[in-house]
Amino acid sequence: MADPKTPITEIMEDNLVTVKVTDDQEFVAREMQRYDFTAMPVLDNEGMFVGIITIDDAIDVLTDESTEDMQKMAAILPDDDATTYFGTSVWTHAKQRIPWLLILMLSATFTGMVTTHYEEAFVSLPLLVSFMPMLMDTAGNCGNQISTLMVRGLALGEVEPADFMRVLGKELRVSAIVGAVLGVVNGLRIYLMYTFLFPGQYANVMGYAIVVSVSLFFSVILAKLVGGMLPLAAKKLGADPAIMATPFITTIVDACSLILYFQIAQLVFRNMM
Repeated sequence: MADPKTPITEIMEDNLVTVKVTDDQEFVAREMQRYDFTAMPVLDNEGMFVGIITIDDAIDVLTDESTEDMQKMAAILPDDDATTYFGTSVWTHAKQRIPWLLILMLSATFTGMVTTHYEEAFVSLPLLVSFMPMLMDTAGNCGNQISTLMVRGLALGEVEPADFMRVLGKELRVSAIVGAVLGVVNGLRIYLMYTFLFPGQYANVMGYAIVVSVSLFFSVILAKLVGGMLPLAAKKLGADPAIMATPFITTIVDACSLILYFQIAQLVFRNMM
């Protein structure tokens, strides 16, 4: 469209986005996604053009990286040689899953130690045991929610380890709201359920409702903070944030939630335990 006599320097684009041959493939794919490129020029260490990366390559890389992150978050060892679910052998599937399951099974020892320590509470107030699964599951789900957001944010470059205090402040506010809502709803449920459906069978129903509500409130806050901070810490230390997702967070949150639960129960029922 330009006049044939116009010098190239007047019409060329010199503010180019390029990558180097030493750049990580995931970084290159993210850059192509960021700029909506269908091809990315690749330069060597001396700034000379050596080739291009196409959108097909970028899609393959992002798919592989996403699959690897999901496997790590599900406590499955990644396998570069694996293809599809049915294309992977039974032995390979088992080999990928057993190591993390062993680690998590053994780490559950801490939860068992906590429950053993508060064995007297079970004897004095057996109804406390019925609320433990709900408390641990809710706290674990809350931790998994924020850890998933953090792993995704770190992968896309939306969140950095330097944002630690910003994430901490935001999650404190979010978890306070979530914990308050869940705590109030569960407190009302317990009070109404054991007052009207099981009238006279349990003494101090209000005490149980208070214990569960307060425990749930603080457990949600703890879970959100642990779930948000661990992936950031992993990234800062050079580890894969996905490793710190579901497996470790669930174990830590379960043990801490039970400690909070029984400490609060001891305060409320100090004369009965």
